[in-house]
Amino acid sequence: DAQESRGLGDVYKRQAIEGATGAAIVDYGSGMALAQGGNPSFDLGIAAAGNSNVVRAKLATMRDLGVTDEIDDILITLSSQYHLINVLNATGASGLFIYLVLNSASANLALARHKLKGIAAQIEV
Repeated sequence: DAQESRGLGDVYKRQAIEGATGAAIVDYGSGMALAQGGNPSFDLGIAAAGNSNVVRAKLATMRDLGVTDEIDDILITLSSQYHLINVLNATGASGLFIYLVLNSASANLALARHKLKGIAAQIEV
């Protein structure tokens, strides 16, 4: 399917972000990675499922609080990594997020977020 290929290609384009070690496009309803790439030293499939819980919990909390804004991204900082979750809000990508793993020693977080936002705007599945 041409649209699925476009999404998969974008996962691999993410590797051009300095410091990126892995990326996935994830359906947060099911927790399944639709596409993934890289080698972050852990199982991206398990990380996709776990981070789906994070996204669902944040959306539920926002709903409970009556917050109607959309999530742009969620950042988790570890001692040696940044985990960036970019929730896709476009019509053709609703229910999905991009999960990007960065090495904190070599990544420029501001630049990575900027590049990821541009890539996210182009993803259709």
